[in-house]
Amino acid sequence: MANSAYEYVRNFEQNDSLLPATWLVVRIDGQGFTKFTAKHGFTKPNDIRALRLMNRCAKEVMECMTEIVISYGQSDEYSFVFSKDAKAYDRRASKLNTLLVSRFTSAYVFYWSEFFPDTKLQFPPAFDSRVVQYPSDRIMRDYLCWRQVDCHINNMYNTCFWTLVKGGMSNKDAMNRLEVRCQKGSCPRFWPGDIAICATTAAGPFVPSN
Repeated sequence: MANSAYEYVRNFEQNDSLLPATWLVVRIDGQGFTKFTAKHGFTKPNDIRALRLMNRCAKEVMECMTEIVISYGQSDEYSFVFSKDAKAYDRRASKLNTLLVSRFTSAYVFYWSEFFPDTKLQFPPAFDSRVVQYPSDRIMRDYLCWRQVDCHINNMYNTCFWTLVKGGMSNKDAMNRLEVRCQKGSCPRFWPGDIAICATTAAGPFVPSN
C-alpha cells in the first residue's frame, strides 16, 4: 500500500492476536435455523441429509485450514479445534472467525443441492462464529465433553418431543409430558454428534467423516 496522508487511520485497528501455546476453538452456530429448517421441510427430530451436509462443510473447512486437528458437530453447530502451536493468520481472532465461518457458510450453499436435490434453497443460511482460547489439555477435553453432553440432552428431548407430536399429541401437551418424564430421568438415548479428525499424510490432510 502506498503511503498517503490517510494511512494514519490504520492506527485505529486493534491487535487481536490470541495467546500463544493455547488451544483455539472456533465454534460456528446456525442463526435463525428454527425458521430455516421449517421453511425447507427438515425431518424431525434429526434430518440425516442436513447432518451430512454439515459434515461436508466441516470437511471443506478442515481441508482448507490444515492446523485444525479435530472438529465436533451437532445439529446446526460445529466446533473446530486448532492445535496449540497453530500459526494460521498470526492467530488473529478476527481472521480466524471470519474466514472459517464464511468458508463454512459458502460450502453450505455450494453443497446444498447434493444433499437436498429435490428442495430449492429458499433463502440464504446464516451462521455466527466465536473463538475461545483454552490453556490446558484438560480444559480442552472438558469443552468437548460439554458440547457432547449438550448434544445428548438436546437429542433426548427432541426425540421424545417429536415422537409424542407425531403420535397425535399437541406441542403444548408434549412439552408438559416431557417436563415430568425428564425430571425422572426417563428419556431415550440418541446420537452423540459427529467428529472429524485431521491426519496429515503424504497426500495432504485426510478428513474421515460419518
